[in-house]
Amino acid sequence: MSLQVEKLEKNMAKLTIEVPAEKVEAALQNAYLKNRKQISVPGFRKGKVPRQMIEKMYGPSIFYDDAVNAMIQEAYPEATKECDLEIVSRPDVEVVQIEKGKPFIFTAEVAVKPEVTLGQYKGIEVEKADTTATDEEVAAEIDKEREANSRTITVEDRAVQDGDMTVIDFEGFVDGKAFEGGKGTDYPLTIGSGAFIPGFEEKLVGAEIGKEVEVDVTFPEEYHAKELAGKPAVFKCTVKEIKVKELPELDDDFAQDVSDFDTLEEYKADVRKKVEEKKAADAKAKKEDAVIEKIIEGATMEIPDAMVETQAERMVDEFAQRLQMQGLSMEQYMQFTGGNVQAMVEQSKPQALKRIQSRLVLDAVVAAENLTATDEEVDAELGRMAEQYKMETEKLKEMFAEEDLKSIRDDLAVQKAVELVTDAAVEK
Repeated sequence: MSLQVEKLEKNMAKLTIEVPAEKVEAALQNAYLKNRKQISVPGFRKGKVPRQMIEKMYGPSIFYDDAVNAMIQEAYPEATKECDLEIVSRPDVEVVQIEKGKPFIFTAEVAVKPEVTLGQYKGIEVEKADTTATDEEVAAEIDKEREANSRTITVEDRAVQDGDMTVIDFEGFVDGKAFEGGKGTDYPLTIGSGAFIPGFEEKLVGAEIGKEVEVDVTFPEEYHAKELAGKPAVFKCTVKEIKVKELPELDDDFAQDVSDFDTLEEYKADVRKKVEEKKAADAKAKKEDAVIEKIIEGATMEIPDAMVETQAERMVDEFAQRLQMQGLSMEQYMQFTGGNVQAMVEQSKPQALKRIQSRLVLDAVVAAENLTATDEEVDAELGRMAEQYKMETEKLKEMFAEEDLKSIRDDLAVQKAVELVTDAAVEK
C-alpha cells in the first residue's frame, strides 16, 4: 500500500491510498468465493460456476463492490496509522480506480484536529452565585415531602373548589347539537390543571355534587379540530365525586415519619443543608460552564464542518443507545415522533460544536500546563468504573485496549484542566 497526504483548507486533508494489483486480485477472488453460491449460469450447478465464466457473462465489475469494500476496510485504518494526522471525522471516500489487473486507488477526505491558540484562561471573571438557602426554598422542599406523604380523602359536604380532584360526566354542544368527541363519563379532572379548554375548569368551581351545571366556553382559534375552532360551546356537566389531598401536619411527628430526626427543627436544618449543598453543586457546574465559555470566546480555532457532522452523528448514536437500554429502538422512536435521523443530526450540530470547542480549549490547557494523570489516578478511575459495573478491577482492565486506557488518562487530564481554570477564576 502507498499513501499520499494532501493538506486542504480549513483543517481538512485528502489521503490518496493505492492498493497493489496483487491485493486487488486477492480481494476479487474472495468476493467470488463469497458470492458464487448466489450466481446462476445455465449448465452449471450453483456454487460451481468458474469465476472466469461469471465475469465473461456479467462483466468483471460484478465483484468490484465487495472487493472495494473489503480493501477500503483494510487499507484505510492502515493509512490512518501511517500518516501523521490526528483525524477527527469519518472519511468521505471516493474510488479513483478499480480495474482488474491494476492497482486500486481511492481517496479519503478527513477532518484534522484543529490547532488552538489560547487567549486568557486564568483569572477569568465570572459572576458569584448565592448558595444560601432561603426560607422559601426550604419550605418548598418540605412541601414536596408533605405532598409525597399526603392522603386522598373524599369530600361530600361542599361544592367544587380550585385544586380539587373531581370525577365528572359531561357532554358538549355547538349550535345546540352534540359534537363528536364531546362526551365523557366518569372523567377524572383536577380543577386548575389546564387539561380542558380555557375557562372550562374555572367555571366548575362552585358546582355541587350530583347537580347538573352548564359551562359556557369558546374553543380556541387554533383548536386541533378545525370544525370547532373559535366556536362557542355549552357543556352540560355533573360532578359525581370530589377528592382532595390532605397534607400531614408540619410537626415533630411528621419529621420523625420522613427522616431520622426527632424534631421538626432538626429536620428543617437538614433540609436547609441539603438545599445549600445542591445549590453549591449547581453553582460549581455553572461556574465551570461560564469559565469555559469565556475561554472559548478568547481562543482562536478553525473547526471543519466534517468534525461537527461526525460529533453530531455520534451524539445521535449515543441517544439511540440510551433508547435501546429503555427497550425502544430508534425506528420506533421516529415513528412516535414523526422525525428522522438526519433531522436529529442537524438539530444536534450547535451542541456538537460547543462540545468540540470545549474539548479543544481544555486539551490546549492540558498541553500548556503539562497536565497528566498518574497511574494511580487511572487505577482509581478504573476502580470506580469496576464498582459501577460490579466487576473486579483487574478483569475490567483486561477488557480495555491501550487506546481505551489512553482515553481514560486523557479525560482525567482534561478534568484537571477544568479544575485549574475554575479554581483560578475570579468571582465578582
